[in-house]
Amino acid sequence: MRFELTKDFLTELKERINENNTAFVDQKVIHLHPADIAEIIDELDNVEAKFVFHQLDSELQGEVLMELEEEVREKFIKSFDAKQIADQLENLDSDDAADILGELPTERQLEVIAQMDDDDAADLVELLNYDESTAGGLMQTEYIQVNVDWPVKKCIVELRRQAEEVEKVYTIYVVDNYEKLLGVLSLKSLLFARPTTLIKDLYQDTNIISVTTNTDGEEVARLMDKYDLVSIPVVDLQRKLVGRITIDDIVDLIREEADKDFQMASGLSESVEANASIFRLSRARLPWLFIGMFGGILGAQVIGNFEIQIGQIPALAFFIPLVAAMGGNVGVQSSAVVVQSLANGTNQFSSILTRVKKEALLGLLNGLICGSVIFVVTWLLESPMLGLTVSLSLFTVIFFAAVLGTLIPLILDKYGIDPAVATGPFITTMNDVVGLFIYFSMGMLVFGL
Repeated sequence: MRFELTKDFLTELKERINENNTAFVDQKVIHLHPADIAEIIDELDNVEAKFVFHQLDSELQGEVLMELEEEVREKFIKSFDAKQIADQLENLDSDDAADILGELPTERQLEVIAQMDDDDAADLVELLNYDESTAGGLMQTEYIQVNVDWPVKKCIVELRRQAEEVEKVYTIYVVDNYEKLLGVLSLKSLLFARPTTLIKDLYQDTNIISVTTNTDGEEVARLMDKYDLVSIPVVDLQRKLVGRITIDDIVDLIREEADKDFQMASGLSESVEANASIFRLSRARLPWLFIGMFGGILGAQVIGNFEIQIGQIPALAFFIPLVAAMGGNVGVQSSAVVVQSLANGTNQFSSILTRVKKEALLGLLNGLICGSVIFVVTWLLESPMLGLTVSLSLFTVIFFAAVLGTLIPLILDKYGIDPAVATGPFITTMNDVVGLFIYFSMGMLVFGL
């Protein structure tokens, strides 16, 4: 049965903790899934959280630690000595252990590593050398491998031994005497084979998808999505098998990237949690607020340059919000589609050119429809001349916003800048300024000012 954290449960738990009632924690908490226990601990204060955490065995502690919110985990780790951290890391998969270890200061890392088993410590040190956004930083060093020259009988014995260190067995990798990846072995073919049959006669060596340690994490995610993989082998530049990346790590990566892109599109300059400090939240929001403010100043300057024309035709001011809003909306729509295409790996020139053409035609069509509607409305409310001004301006603004909204993310991507910034305040602010300039220029042309 799925656990659901309720206010009543949390209240009762806090009361039992205050009573130092360990029996309640043993009965109601310890047998839950690590993610559920982490959810409970996230809602407790530091003293209460430690009370629950210390009732868990060391293996469960490590799993729960990995599931905690980053800031809560950071507080926990600060209260542990090096030996306690080392014990918990040794119960985790190497990739998860490396993630936690990587959050510690360098001096603290050295203290923890000194308390670990030599083999485990060596694996973690190796993983920490890789950038966390690459395949090397995502991989774990626990996997199942067999030699291509082994008979099935020996292979099964080795699988039993290796499986003690691997929590989830997705794939059996086949290597040669130099640890180079040759292919994969089906568990079904292994079970039905004779004990004396050699692995070289059973394994699959075609269409094997693998990545190198320096492959970008988003490319790994794209490959696993394209080929419906639950795990993917990681090799070094000599094709030696060094690790694997499992689907749970890729799901975490996709979620983190989606959160980052959403925050970037919303005008946040860095990834922050909802419970982050006021200072950190302010630091993340201020850069884009300054950009928006600067754009507003430019927009005010554009309006100021046409002050005389507005004075002669005051009705022009009525439609300033409409033109600015439509330009920003269209730009965000177009840029969002392009950013999504880039995220999915569609960056070939032909695809880009097709997208620009399509968005331009779409801008023309939408501009024509919206311009026609606003022409009729403005004609009825004000005058035909003003209707012509607003409709022509809206048509032009929508077209340019669609084109710019398509091109800007492509240009940003070309120069290595996250194109997600184009779906937020950046594109909106730029289209506001351009839209206002187009609107007043069109007014001068129509009214002959």
